[in-house]
Amino acid sequence: MAGVNKVILLGNLGADPEVKYLEGDNVVANLRLATTESYKDRNGNRVEQTEWHDLELWGGQAKIAEQYLKKGMQLYVEGKIKSDTWQDQEGNNRKRTKIRVLSFTMLGSKSDNPGGGAPGGYSENKPASNPMANQPKAEAAPDISAPSDDDDDLPF
Repeated sequence: MAGVNKVILLGNLGADPEVKYLEGDNVVANLRLATTESYKDRNGNRVEQTEWHDLELWGGQAKIAEQYLKKGMQLYVEGKIKSDTWQDQEGNNRKRTKIRVLSFTMLGSKSDNPGGGAPGGYSENKPASNPMANQPKAEAAPDISAPSDDDDDLPF
């Protein structure tokens, strides 16, 4: 049976993207995204809890990130969890979990974004994405406000 590895995040960038150009036209961008949840504790005090996520973008996404994404911008991200394991210089086993971004959307208006970039999105398969674009459209509800004369065959 196949599994599902899907992550959806909505948060703010903690820093400008770190972009690296690798051999053969490969480009990778690394970002830090903060997601904050707020709730009230037992005493009624508001508590905020922030999680930091390491994001990885490749190819065209990385180039878009380098050009438009800036610290503080709000970002909607869809991706998958990826773990890297290695041994450090002392021989200790290390593991890092990051999010491999499959698509993202810049949120807010142009004036809301410190980078001044136009809001929009980027997906691996298309230049712009809207997280709600693939949602099924609601069908029009039937009009039940006025009974018609054809209701005589109802069993009740």
